[in-house]
Amino acid sequence: MSEVKRAATRQAYGETLAEAGGLYDNLVVMDADLAESTKTAMFAKKYPERFFDCGIAEANMVSMAAGIASTGKTVFVSSFAMFASGRAYEQIRNSIGYPRLNVKIGATHGGITVGEDGASHQCLEDVSLMRSIPGMVVCVPSDVIEAREAVLAAIKHPGPVYLRFGRSAVPVINDTPDYKFELGKGRVIKEGKDLTIIATGIVVESAMEAAKKLAEEGIDAEVINIHTIKPLDEELVIASAKKTGRIFTVEEHSVIGGLGSAVCDCVCANHPVPVHKLGIQDVFGTSGSAAVLMKEFKLDGEGVYEQIKEILA
Repeated sequence: MSEVKRAATRQAYGETLAEAGGLYDNLVVMDADLAESTKTAMFAKKYPERFFDCGIAEANMVSMAAGIASTGKTVFVSSFAMFASGRAYEQIRNSIGYPRLNVKIGATHGGITVGEDGASHQCLEDVSLMRSIPGMVVCVPSDVIEAREAVLAAIKHPGPVYLRFGRSAVPVINDTPDYKFELGKGRVIKEGKDLTIIATGIVVESAMEAAKKLAEEGIDAEVINIHTIKPLDEELVIASAKKTGRIFTVEEHSVIGGLGSAVCDCVCANHPVPVHKLGIQDVFGTSGSAAVLMKEFKLDGEGVYEQIKEILA
């Protein structure tokens, strides 16, 4: 059996920006003293005249990006998710969101898989914050293939985009000939009739593992990858709700305001069915390795399976 390829989505972020720099001469990248960690250093090395390290001053970086974008440039600003969405929220809302400027926020190290950095750095609220800004596109890629496509799509999209990337290496699950990425469109990974598992980001793999375990017990689960949480692919969500009659959402994020909340809003308004939100249950993270924390919060394949079985029982 061949070994599964693994890579961090932040790696694909940096590589794709460096590649895109040669295709788009109006592309500008900014970072807040974390270029080696966010991987924007790859762009800086190739295009130093279009890269700006703003130091530990995220709010100032976003304001600078707004000014540069107003001249017609496409600007990426980067930092850890905690700082990119939290510390700079006001500037993102008022200086980027309100005028709908062409600024993309590349937020790395999102979720509990930041690991040993602990609760202060494990951002579990960023998707909720960014969803609430009118006109903001919110995208959470599941692997490096999807991360690359998301960055390229964000460059072409006219307006603000929030992209969430992870620190840890994760399995490559989208390396298939038929894979196609489109902002605002989900993807059915596995057809099913008994229940639906809708997942986003790195826990799409967990959803796939859980579905395999459920199948061994005669439970046919449909699995959907929702990489774009806003705008949500409501047509796909509603169709699956009608098909299976029960939905489980899985996210490496608080169950408040993220994917689960978006799905609840959708089905409540269009085709009400039970929705069970699996994620971080209104608590802060804690220090530990990524693998240990995924198990602790029951977001690995076994944990997702156990939670679904418990609810079904």
